[in-house]
Amino acid sequence: MPHDASIGDPGTADPHFPGIHPRPPRHWVNDPNGLVFHDGHYHVFFQYNPHGTEHARIHWGHYRSPDLLRWEMLPIALAPTPGGEDADGVWSGNAVSAGGDLVAFYSARREERWWQPVTSAVSRDGGRTFTKHPHRLIHEAPTGTRMFRDPFVWRDGEQWRMLVGSALEDGRGAAWQYVSDDLEHWRGTGPFLARPPEALPGGGDTEEGWECVQYAAFDGRYGALLISAWDPVDGAAHTAVYTGRDEGADFKAGAPQLLDHGPDFYAPALLPAPDGAGGTRWLMWAWSWEARDAERVGAHSAWTEEVGWAGLLTLPRELTMGPDGHVRQRPARELDAMREERIATVQTSVASGEPRDVAVTGAAFDLRARLERSPDRSAAAGLRLYTTADRSEHLDLGLDPATGDLVANRDRASLESRAQGGTWRIPQAAAPGTSAELRVIVDHSVAEVFLDDGRTLTLRFYPTGPAPWRLQATTAGRGEAHVEADLWSLAPLHGAGAEATRPDESTAV
Repeated sequence: MPHDASIGDPGTADPHFPGIHPRPPRHWVNDPNGLVFHDGHYHVFFQYNPHGTEHARIHWGHYRSPDLLRWEMLPIALAPTPGGEDADGVWSGNAVSAGGDLVAFYSARREERWWQPVTSAVSRDGGRTFTKHPHRLIHEAPTGTRMFRDPFVWRDGEQWRMLVGSALEDGRGAAWQYVSDDLEHWRGTGPFLARPPEALPGGGDTEEGWECVQYAAFDGRYGALLISAWDPVDGAAHTAVYTGRDEGADFKAGAPQLLDHGPDFYAPALLPAPDGAGGTRWLMWAWSWEARDAERVGAHSAWTEEVGWAGLLTLPRELTMGPDGHVRQRPARELDAMREERIATVQTSVASGEPRDVAVTGAAFDLRARLERSPDRSAAAGLRLYTTADRSEHLDLGLDPATGDLVANRDRASLESRAQGGTWRIPQAAAPGTSAELRVIVDHSVAEVFLDDGRTLTLRFYPTGPAPWRLQATTAGRGEAHVEADLWSLAPLHGAGAEATRPDESTAV
């Protein structure tokens, strides 16, 4: 595993700080932005407050990598301009590589304005410095909208297209579309897709507003529209995806699908990159927020203030579309190289009430497992991660013998009373008499779970016990079930780099 990633020293004694998810050593992080493959590097920009741990004074932080493994932290890319269109924050957007330039598009935030104009900035030195466009690209919010922000721009043949997340006055969420020949002059074509709130599997719906809309073209005119569901009262909720046919002026989509089944996944962003065979590979990052003591996302958190940091980006995921029209996710193939040492290989049958210890592990590991469900639905296998020596604290992941759902339970994952609990499910992960195959990547306070069918579940948890931790094979119900597992340790990414430059040293103008 390469060790020259310039991500800095965490600068905190917090044991929950990630070791393999690059982020600045301190302060607030939220949405991934400006994901682009440019000049031989993957560029990942992100919402960043370099002054504190709250969602305020937002800049764009910046990492780049040649291979998704070695990450270099670059100076702050974009900072608010006092008195300018973005005086109160450079909010979310994306970036494209065009004619040798790296062009960023973003939402310009001012407190007194309910909507956020789209503006842009260009870099001619690989993202190290940016020059802001002097005028708004989208001058006014469309009539009939009550929320408007977060542009996503992509090339479609000889034309550029842009989607902007919206909430309509009639209660529908929408992705508003614009087209351009030159990335400067844009013409609105109306809603690419607009829907009233629609129910999602497991509860919740697509809400009345859509943030961070993203579009991936997979096969000809078939593609996927990613949305982050926004509630006008409670704010950020969850993510969903519509798949269908791009008709140019609009999108013919089916019913929405839940993009991630966990509680701590939001604002996913896409990066189209060469796949090495003349096509495009779609990569995705998302924001995994803290599940500490805040009443809602972005609210005050005493715990976060104590430790000096908040939020991280998920590991990169590859997105594909299956023949059933469902979007599938898996860890980016490069992440296999993060594995350092094989800790254990286990094949065992476990009887109810007789769990078996299978491995001792550190706080960052990669697990592949196969969990069996009995034909008569009486028993199903699971895994328990003990994070205290007295086994009073544990995170559970296993099959429900009655339904076959994959269940993640963090109710006892932390002895810290301010840590949030809860149980989440991926429905019907295993039919009777079959098994669920999964991959779990754990990094101190985050677990990213991938089923082999492409569904995912992301959650945060906060163990009080130091590593080493113990992994145990379990069985729910009555009877016996089979467990297979391979476990690898993961090398930390900490390198010799320094924290991002202070905002007054930013090279954005």
